[in-house]
Amino acid sequence: MVKVREDQPVTSDGRIDVEAWLARLEAKVSLSGDAYSRIKLACLAAVAAEQDAIANENIWVTGISSSKTGLEMADILADLNLDVDTLVAAILYRAVREGKLSNAAVGKEFGTKIEKLIDGVLRMAAISGVRLTEENSALGRQSDEHAENVRKMLVAMVDDVRVALIKLAERTCAIRALKNATPERRQRVAREIANVYAPLAHRLGIGHIKWELEDLAFRYLEPEDYKTIARLLDEKRLGRQQYIDEVIKELRAELEGASIDGEITGRAKHIYSIWRKMRRKNIGFSQVYDIRAVRILVPTVRDCYAVLGIVHSLWRNIPNEFDDYIASPKENGYRSLHTAVIGPERKVLEVQIRTFAMHEDAEFGVCAHWRYKGTDKEEEQTGYDQKIAWLRQVLEWHEELGDKGGDDNPLADDLNLGLNQDRIYVFTPDGHVVDLPSGATPLDFAYRIHTDVGNKCCGAKVNGRIVPLNHALTTSDQVEILTGKRESPSRDWLSPALGYVTTSRARAKIQQWFKLQAREKNLSDGRALLDKEFKRLAVQDIDFEQLAKSLHCKTLDDLYAAVGASDISVTQVLNAAQRLLEGDADDHKLPQLRTARADGEAADIYIDGVGNLLTHLAKCCSPVPGDAITGYITLGKGVSIHRQDCSNVLQLEADEPERIIQVSWGEAPQKYYAVEVLIEAFDRHGLLRDVTALLDSEKINVVAMQTLSNKNLNTVDMQVTIEVKNFNALSRALNRLNQLPNIAAARRKR
Repeated sequence: MVKVREDQPVTSDGRIDVEAWLARLEAKVSLSGDAYSRIKLACLAAVAAEQDAIANENIWVTGISSSKTGLEMADILADLNLDVDTLVAAILYRAVREGKLSNAAVGKEFGTKIEKLIDGVLRMAAISGVRLTEENSALGRQSDEHAENVRKMLVAMVDDVRVALIKLAERTCAIRALKNATPERRQRVAREIANVYAPLAHRLGIGHIKWELEDLAFRYLEPEDYKTIARLLDEKRLGRQQYIDEVIKELRAELEGASIDGEITGRAKHIYSIWRKMRRKNIGFSQVYDIRAVRILVPTVRDCYAVLGIVHSLWRNIPNEFDDYIASPKENGYRSLHTAVIGPERKVLEVQIRTFAMHEDAEFGVCAHWRYKGTDKEEEQTGYDQKIAWLRQVLEWHEELGDKGGDDNPLADDLNLGLNQDRIYVFTPDGHVVDLPSGATPLDFAYRIHTDVGNKCCGAKVNGRIVPLNHALTTSDQVEILTGKRESPSRDWLSPALGYVTTSRARAKIQQWFKLQAREKNLSDGRALLDKEFKRLAVQDIDFEQLAKSLHCKTLDDLYAAVGASDISVTQVLNAAQRLLEGDADDHKLPQLRTARADGEAADIYIDGVGNLLTHLAKCCSPVPGDAITGYITLGKGVSIHRQDCSNVLQLEADEPERIIQVSWGEAPQKYYAVEVLIEAFDRHGLLRDVTALLDSEKINVVAMQTLSNKNLNTVDMQVTIEVKNFNALSRALNRLNQLPNIAAARRKR
């Protein structure tokens, strides 16, 4: 069902008649004086920009006018009852896209809101460079999965529903204009429309745009099938619509006779939908019973069954083509009555009957049409599902509120919504789209493409710029992996502290590579790795044989080989070493700090904020965990803990405020160890700030710090005393310190 294109009014000399177009627009939407002026100014700016471009021979596509395309886009969006900002952005978009106007100039003339909308649509234009073919051999995946990733990436890029709608309008105009294009361009644009934009319109619930995009794309992708079904329909679309109109007239008379206040709509099924149903169900054209269909909406469930009786009394129903989704709703909650009958002129007619509330649920609720007919199978909503739901909700608000503009428009606060995305979508250099978890790195991307690419990875470019391998990727990044001739994964890639990989797939592939290496090499690598780590942590005279046994290794060499093959991580070894040293009185273990605890009867209650001071619960108010409390420093009895509303402590606070301290209930105290860390670095501005900021981000308490600078050598030595919970925390801190610029070495003081 292809929409008849609405021609733009032109003057006698062939130019766009802006006044006539504006008059036609006013018939669709109500325009205030200010809105009328803004839209007119945008039209004139688009026309002037095109005339200047023609004078300078700046032609984007021969025979296609950017200003006429802008007005056509505005016509489509006006049918959706969108606001003035959206219409202005649509009118100007093609002029900016084709370089006839700068977006900065648009922002200066029409405001930053318009500039931001156009910028959003321009970012979505990157999708046009994505390869959408029948097979995606480079990634070894099916084309439908690839297309779904493209759609998800597109949605992830959208922060304003109007951006998506402008892009849909622009793509609708693009496919309408393909009649005189080359066969290659027809195929490329039609495939993009079919795989990306028609499904997006479907998910947003914009049925009339979805149907037009599907039929036009189908016409160019499968021209023979399109012509065959068009012939089988044995009548033009206008004739089918006239048939529906006659059916509606007859049904409306019957409902009025039964005193049922209903709403009846009808449609003639579009060609692509017929073809898809024939393929999906493997049936012939004669078995497609919903080529002609009507939908009847009524107030109550009782009315639904009454109308069903009326329909079946008028026309004979087709056996096995009745479904009662009211008595037995679908799993997603969809409810309606479906029946197929032999209607007037012995033509098959489908009838759907539901209440207004059921229709609202089906179109915009959790059981929306795209959900029960689409391919989404997940039971839990992903970030993508949430974003689609939000886009549909905002679209519904647009239709309800219309163009109200101004600061009092409640849409203003809801057009932009920051949703946490659980996936990101990035480009390969060839234009394929790869989906990854949020926070993924170039190494994750490399192993997602192919194991060999990951194993040979020696660098990465993001958007043409060299980045570290632990750089966090974002949606729409283009990622290029630089590879060497030989496989050489680094063991540092497996360190959680360094953040090289975040996906279990990449981690498993790296571990698998090390497992396949020869035992002697694994043994040597494991020994070097542990020696280096224990040397950096200043752990000496540890019983390595006992350490190996604690990790269920028969010999020390087995432990080294297991570490070298990544069967046992360095973290596991450090945890085992910690357990051994905690049971040892040797001086080489980390010196334990004393922890504070409430005294006496409150021995299982812990108080934060009193350090190692003795504490006791005041008997005057008997505070219990959960009460708001405060502390009073007594003479010789430590800290007395009172409820904050205790009359005694209120009096003490007035008399001796310097002895009142802030305290709170705490959990059982964690053991902490004081460790001296030595840092050798080349001096630079901000070095001390970066060191302290890093330790703060790791939630490590700094007890003391000394620095000694050598101006002649431009070096600095730091000695930092920190409190850590265990070897793992110390190892992570040292790893991160060693990653800071200008740090030559960071290690524990022996």
